[in-house]
Amino acid sequence: MHEEKEIMEHLDELRKRVLFTTYFFVAAIFVGFFFAKPTVKFLQSAPWTDAIEMHAFNVTDPLKIYLTVIVVIAFIIVSPIILYQLWAFVSPGLYENERRVTLLYIPVAFILMLIGIVFSYFVLVPYIMEFTFQLSIDMGIISTIGINEYFGFLMRTVLPFGAVFQMPILVLFLTQLGIITPMKLKKYRKYAYFVLFVIAAIIAPPDLMTHVLLTIPMILLYEISIIVSKTGYKRYLKSEEKALLQSLEEDE
Repeated sequence: MHEEKEIMEHLDELRKRVLFTTYFFVAAIFVGFFFAKPTVKFLQSAPWTDAIEMHAFNVTDPLKIYLTVIVVIAFIIVSPIILYQLWAFVSPGLYENERRVTLLYIPVAFILMLIGIVFSYFVLVPYIMEFTFQLSIDMGIISTIGINEYFGFLMRTVLPFGAVFQMPILVLFLTQLGIITPMKLKKYRKYAYFVLFVIAAIIAPPDLMTHVLLTIPMILLYEISIIVSKTGYKRYLKSEEKALLQSLEEDE
């Protein structure tokens, strides 16, 4: 009965945090309405789009793009709130020093996400665009770009890297919780590399150099995650040792 009560309390707390995040997300959507049109114009005016015209092949394409950009802007704005709510939900199970340290992960994770988005947009996107258009010229193909397809390509390329760049901080957080260890990360390294290469293949056109360009940053992030995990694992062992000593003192 006591366990059922605890489960219900956890579910109720989770519901409150989800609702709280939803309220912020709705508010962020209203903010997105003001920035969506300038953002769409900015993305269309990139240097690699000078030689192409973008067309809407469906009546609803402009509306679809407008709403998608609004949602993406809202998600970026509210992402620190989402991270904080996740931290607040698991923090009761952490020691005091772990709470302080892991709370610092939130701004770092947000900054890494922005770095990933900027890196993808200004480094990867131009390279992929240049390669595909040069291939079209070599094959005598006239490229007519649909605005919906172009923005879909941007979302598939840019947003995943915003998530991938948070890998080190996520690994550090999970390591300090004892969920993963640097030993496991090393053990499954080859499988992780394969998954990263598949992700690059999904994002990139069928070109080996592009795959390499996409995969190398992700592999470097994975290796950085292993190094970071070692630090987190030491902290985890120390906290476990401290908790064991406290438990023995209480028993005495």
